[in-house]
Amino acid sequence: MNRTALIVIDMINTYRHADAGLLVPSVRAALPGLRRAIGRARAEGVDVIYVNDNFGRWRSQHDELLDAALHGPHGDLVEPVRPDGDSMFVVKARHSVFYETPLEFLLSQHGVRHIVLTGQVTEQCVLYSALDAHIRRLDITVAEDAVAHIHSDLARAALRMMERNMAVRVTGSDDEELFTAPGED
Repeated sequence: MNRTALIVIDMINTYRHADAGLLVPSVRAALPGLRRAIGRARAEGVDVIYVNDNFGRWRSQHDELLDAALHGPHGDLVEPVRPDGDSMFVVKARHSVFYETPLEFLLSQHGVRHIVLTGQVTEQCVLYSALDAHIRRLDITVAEDAVAHIHSDLARAALRMMERNMAVRVTGSDDEELFTAPGED
């Protein structure tokens, strides 16, 4: 049986960047789906792994990143999806959750072969992470109501590319099969 992990991408965010004005409304719209996916994962014993940009703060620990985001201009977007004591946290420096991070090793150690991607940004970090997961032969699901975008047209195209070219299952956070790997009953 394939174990599943929920990956929460870049949600610990201060929103102090050039695209924040376009991104924030989409994050607000995605919060209910994110909260639902995270809550379900925790209730069902699915690993929740936050993979987050370090925003150039190379000396920071995840608690410092969380504190900066919670006290930033949009802490209200971070509070509802903050990591709990059982969540794992991986710091990344580029778009993909896999690029020069220990995530692949972590997933391997936990027997994870199916990942559910949530977070931001659909047409950037989510897309590149899905591609890297596909290359690693992982099964991938994207909870489309739990991802946020900067440009809606590019996000729709990215989801379509993931489905067609990477065999990604795109579904909602309320799908009963969200944490079931493709082919499992």
